[in-house]
Amino acid sequence: MFADHVPTLTDFDFRRLDALFDRIRRQVAPPPTLSVLERDLGRAVVVPPDQVPSTVVTMNSRAVVLDLDNQERRELTLVFPSSADIEAGRVSVLAPLGSALIGSREGSDISWRTPRGERRMRVERVVYQPEAAGRFDL
Repeated sequence: MFADHVPTLTDFDFRRLDALFDRIRRQVAPPPTLSVLERDLGRAVVVPPDQVPSTVVTMNSRAVVLDLDNQERRELTLVFPSSADIEAGRVSVLAPLGSALIGSREGSDISWRTPRGERRMRVERVVYQPEAAGRFDL
């Protein structure tokens, strides 16, 4: 969920996410985050991969985030569901945190709902972005 900005996506990520959504919609019980993520991405600014700012969290980006409630920092990698491993810091784009991260920028605050209430984090730094590294295939 984006509190203070419109998300930015590469057209490559947008197409891959759209294909993922199509597959998930066919499931008996799609995850509840799907409708929120689809809504947020529906208003995204979509750009060619070589034009995305290096400060934007794209798929397979690593970012340092600050938990605004407990002041803990973590480095997270935004991944597709098949590569997710929260213990290793790999967050699925379909998880509430992942859906909040996609398309966010350095310095932006993100939030999402959990059973315990709203969580808030700040994207402090994009440590690695495939597009900035010339990797347009990740």
